[in-house]
Order: sequence, then C-alpha cells, then structure tokens
Amino acid sequence: MPAHTIGLWMYHNGGGAAIEQQLAAALKDRNIEMISGLNLYHATAQNGSIMCHGVRMESLDLYLSYNAGQQSTYQVYLYKMLNKSVPCINSFEAFSLTEDKFQTTHLFNQHGIKTADYQLCHQGNMAAVKRVLKSWGGRAVYKPTSGWGGQGIIKIESEAAVGSLLQMLSDTNTDHCYLERFIDSDRTDYRIDVVDGQMVGCYGRKAPPNEWKTNVTNGGSIMLREANDQVVNLATRAAILSGLDIAGVDLIYDREHQQYVVLEVNGIPAFATPEQESIGLDFNAFKIDKMVELIERKIQGNHYDCVFNQKVA
Repeated sequence: MPAHTIGLWMYHNGGGAAIEQQLAAALKDRNIEMISGLNLYHATAQNGSIMCHGVRMESLDLYLSYNAGQQSTYQVYLYKMLNKSVPCINSFEAFSLTEDKFQTTHLFNQHGIKTADYQLCHQGNMAAVKRVLKSWGGRAVYKPTSGWGGQGIIKIESEAAVGSLLQMLSDTNTDHCYLERFIDSDRTDYRIDVVDGQMVGCYGRKAPPNEWKTNVTNGGSIMLREANDQVVNLATRAAILSGLDIAGVDLIYDREHQQYVVLEVNGIPAFATPEQESIGLDFNAFKIDKMVELIERKIQGNHYDCVFNQKVA
C-alpha cells in the first residue's frame, strides 16, 4: 500500500509524457502513488466534493498542475476551490499572482528586485502614457497583464503607435494599459528554473534575425549558457517572493543601465525537450529529483483542514 497519493495533470507534448513516467517512477520509489491525467476540465463538483475521472480530489495528499497551454477559466475556477482542501503545487495564490505581469512586477519592485521600468494607467489616460514615453526616450513595450509566450506584446516607438494601441484597448474593452520601458539588450535572455528555492537549470533564448522577442513561440532559439551569481540570486529571490514552489524566471541584461532585470516569472516552466537535450540541455533528471523531494516534504509536513485551509499538527 502506498503511503500517500498525489494527483497530476501534465502536458504531454515536447517530451512531457516521458517526464510524467519518470516522475511517477521516482515517486513510487518513495512509496508515493501518482494518479495522472487529472485534468480539471473533466471535473464536476457537488455535495462538497470535486470529482475527476472517478477520483475524489479532496482525498488526494497533493495536486500538481503542470500544463500551461490548456488551462481554461473553468479549470482555474476549480483549482482555486481545490487549493482550499488540498496542498497544490503551485499554490493557487502564487499561480494567480504570477499570471498577472503588473502585480508580479509591482511586488518585485516593492522588495528591491530589479525589473524593467513600468507604468500602469487607465487606457483613457493619454497624458500619462505620453509623459512616461517621453521619460523613456519614446520607446516602450505594451504587454497584456495576463498571457504567455509573448502573445499580445506590442513594441511602441511613435505617437501614432500609441494612438493605435489605445484605440485597440478601447475597442476590446480593456480598461488598463500596462507599459514597460524597452530594454536595450543583445536580444538574448536567461531562463532560470527554480524548485523549492534552488536553481535546477539554466539556459538562454535568442531572438531570430530582425526580431527582439526571444520566446520560442515567436521563433526564438534555445542556447546553452552558464548561470552567474547575479542571475541565480535574482531568480531565486523572485521565485521565493512570488510564493512559487516551481518557477521559471526570465531575465535580461539591460546594456543601458548595466544590470540584469527580471522580465517575467512562469509558474509552469517546461522541461527540456528531447531535441534540446540533444544539444546538451541536461537538467531534467535533477529537476525531477528536486520536485519529488518537494512533493514528499509537502505531503509529510502539511495536513489541511478542509474548511479553513490551515495546517493541522
């Protein structure tokens, strides 16, 4: 009989299915059973229980949600409720925070973690937009406060572009405008994977020719690179402050101000794909080991009262 049972929803593309099998085997070695495929899209809730594929989710010792690409509003809605009864990785609170670029960046600045300069204002406040653009030398980046993979990000370099942006926001009933100062970089970044406050992997991404976004979904390419003390310190501080048990922290070097800054924090950082492993990206095994240690620590150290979500001795 396994001592504990956890639930998992894992992405399967890009080698994710193989990672799931390795994770299950590593957990089994520690007498922890893993029930996979618990996608809350298929779940229903009634009479005080969330049921998914015949599993009462509240009976689990822990739930690990690890699929960014297929996350829907309904799944997030149930995730929020489940986290009141079962320890989740990541916690709903940390997940919710880091899904919002402005809230994450604002928190980091309050605690001395360097980010790009930013401004949030009402979409109708043209005067505020013009003032901040002038102070940034006329160059900025508009980012939707939620989203991933570089989707919806717009580079602004003229007043005409500002007008078009604000008209787009008005047409789509978006009431706020979040801008970041455009950073002069070498068009590469760092991705630092952090598990339980410890770096488990580092690599970089490079933008394609005539492009500035490094995201792989925008044509960026993976590159090997060594972490230095500065990026590791920034990344681990950002992960811990955000509350994420597992994080992928994106950093870039600001050549104008000669410093590293945190661009974004991702709560579901992908493992290296088989293709990326073939070029030398080899952190998957170490990351799995640290995730298993994290899971074991959480299920042994936390017993949740199902009403008040408080740890019980």
